[in-house]
Amino acid sequence: MEANTGPETYYVYLFSDGTILDMFPVKVISTCNMDIYAFPFDIQNCTYTFVSYLHHADDIQLVLNVPIETILDWTEHYMSTKGEWMLINMTAYQDNRNNSNEWNHLYIHLILKRHPTLYVVNLLVPSCFLLTLDLFSFILPPQSVDRSAFKMTLILGYTVFLLLMNDLLPVTGNTIPLLNVFFSICLALMVASLLETILITNLLHNSKDYPAVPRWVRFLILELLARLICLTRKAPDEQVIQTEKTVPPPQRPDVSETPTEVLHQEPLRSLERELRAIRQHMENNIATDQNTEDWTRIGQVVDRFLFCVYLIFITTSFITILVIWTKWYNH
Repeated sequence: MEANTGPETYYVYLFSDGTILDMFPVKVISTCNMDIYAFPFDIQNCTYTFVSYLHHADDIQLVLNVPIETILDWTEHYMSTKGEWMLINMTAYQDNRNNSNEWNHLYIHLILKRHPTLYVVNLLVPSCFLLTLDLFSFILPPQSVDRSAFKMTLILGYTVFLLLMNDLLPVTGNTIPLLNVFFSICLALMVASLLETILITNLLHNSKDYPAVPRWVRFLILELLARLICLTRKAPDEQVIQTEKTVPPPQRPDVSETPTEVLHQEPLRSLERELRAIRQHMENNIATDQNTEDWTRIGQVVDRFLFCVYLIFITTSFITILVIWTKWYNH
């Protein structure tokens, strides 16, 4: 609390019944312990204690000259500028000490409410717009569009936005504002979205070099998680090549066969070996394509899951902000 800056006066009013009225003006600037958890929709209760440390309770009784309601009306009338805070109520009570050797205390509570419009327009609305823009970036196909560059631009813009708006955030208080947690979660979602885009791009371009999908990954992502986000697998197309029983290797020519018959069967055996090689090559290609399709589908499931998380978070945030703001105005 700073020193008194009011004008000095040495006159008091003395009445016949012993009442002394001191009209000494006091102008001080003090601080208030604030709870900024609900910033910018916070309501503060500042308590001021008046006590005379030179005289005990049997010597001086501190009371208000006029009712506290009248003081509240005077304050609202003479406040020329409303500023960031609005005075909504004042209460006062006296602590009557039983022991006359103790001091008498007078407590005055000021109930202040912050105007949140400035912070909603400059902090919450732009942040929600940037987050919504990042949400709609999931619509971009990662096969043909460089989605990662778009998301990195958004993260850079959001970081610059937080640095510019840092002066509007409170720096004092006993707790961390819920708004700071909201900004941290927004930035974390953007970074997670960028990492997921990098993963999807890698799966789409290098899935042919990956080993077969593990069984637990197939069960956890392709079955449970895909069913949770309603991304069901389409019925596979009928394969043109059917798996048949292994054809036994060609037998060596019987000794009873004539050289002419052996000469005529040699082109057929050569054709059979070529068909076997073609069939083996096609089966390997089918297995590789199935592995690539599984990894690509894992990327699609992860992409859809993060999109759902984004959508739930943004919807919950908008509803929470509207409910708190409406409750603040109806308080």
